Amino acid sequence: MTRALRQLWRSVGFRLAFYYGLLVAITMLAALAIVYMQTVGVLQQRMVRQVAASMQQLVVRYEARGAEGVAGEIAHALSDGRNSDNEIYLLTDRDGNKRAGNLDQMPSLAPDAGDGVHRRVVRAGQTVIAYLVMRPLPDGGMLVVGHDLRDQESIESLVASASAAAGIVAVLLLIGGTFVFRQELERSVGAVRRTAARIAAGELQERVAPSGQEDEFALLEGDINAMLDRIQSLMDGVRHVSNTIAHDLRTPLTRVLVRLRAVEAGLGDAHHAQREPVATAIRELEELAVMFEKLLQIAEVEAGARRQQFAPVALHVIADDVAELYEAVAELRGIALLREPADRAIALGDRDLLAGAAANLLDNALKYGGAGATVRIGTHTVDGRAQLFVQDDGPGIPSAEYERLGVRFHRLDHSTPGHGLGLASVQAVVALHGGRLQFGDARPGLRACIDLPTADA
Repeated sequence: MTRALRQLWRSVGFRLAFYYGLLVAITMLAALAIVYMQTVGVLQQRMVRQVAASMQQLVVRYEARGAEGVAGEIAHALSDGRNSDNEIYLLTDRDGNKRAGNLDQMPSLAPDAGDGVHRRVVRAGQTVIAYLVMRPLPDGGMLVVGHDLRDQESIESLVASASAAAGIVAVLLLIGGTFVFRQELERSVGAVRRTAARIAAGELQERVAPSGQEDEFALLEGDINAMLDRIQSLMDGVRHVSNTIAHDLRTPLTRVLVRLRAVEAGLGDAHHAQREPVATAIRELEELAVMFEKLLQIAEVEAGARRQQFAPVALHVIADDVAELYEAVAELRGIALLREPADRAIALGDRDLLAGAAANLLDNALKYGGAGATVRIGTHTVDGRAQLFVQDDGPGIPSAEYERLGVRFHRLDHSTPGHGLGLASVQAVVALHGGRLQFGDARPGLRACIDLPTADA
């Protein structure tokens, strides 16, 4: 669950939608809080003014007609039917005896000159919360005027409940809006992302399907397609040049080799001085022919012509065969060749191409690992991915060079024979299979891994 939430939070669309929804929810809740405070404040002020006016009216009546006039006014106020259920009055004499009003007893608080207080009082046998104002009278009596807060509390509760309901709705809208926004963003960006993934897998002819909209994402899709067209044009131009050179020069190169071999065969032992340069020329031309052959093989792989021959391939069997093939070479160079781990790993692909790629990786490890090194070729399945890796404990390479491995004609060690096309052909084969060629630091040494989707996937 935690992992799923972390993956969800990594989504830019989800974070943007969440922040936007959170801002809307905070704004809505702030507006509800303001409405609640204003409503409660208006009710409170109205009640305070009403109690203050009633108190002032009774004080004026006391000054005009004394305590009897106040008692009559209280009796009239409680019987006129206007706010009688909420009004609270109490008039006592100097001894604390009740003379008029609807309170059963004097509230337990010290007399106050004018500021109102909230107190629990007993009215008609019921305990209620009331807002009270108390005034001492010149004759020693006490006048209490108040307001029952039950109706106000009901209104406040109603407003609070409405605000809470609105807050819950806001949170639900936040959650729903976040996922809707994320889905909409994923729909717009998903096509670009999927196309980029297919292009990264080697399908350079892929393009972003037009959405039919006229928004910013449609403009982005058009720009990306134009960029991809330009990139493919440049890549096709480079490949066409190298492939044409390899194809057109292979035949005349073969003719030259045949003629040189004929010349070498016609020279006897007496012409040793002439045979040596001819033999050197033959070796160099043979290396050139091998390079042309590898270029043509890379061109064939990148064209994807052999994709139709894909079938389930056992990488562990390929690793067994390649290890057995190079066992004698490793022993001759004083290198320990280990086959571990030998776990089962099944991928969908072309067995010959994958075997050639594995042989290339193992040949490089034996070539650059150095005498006394230990080289491992292993297979396993990790998270639904079939992997074949070759690892040595030799000097390794700087991590900054990892990105350039697999580039045509790129070589780190020019003192070692080669053409810089071995890893390029491995890269092309892995890309044809929709996989990844990964390099890492084996500490010490280099680890090269062919990572492919399993046959089930």
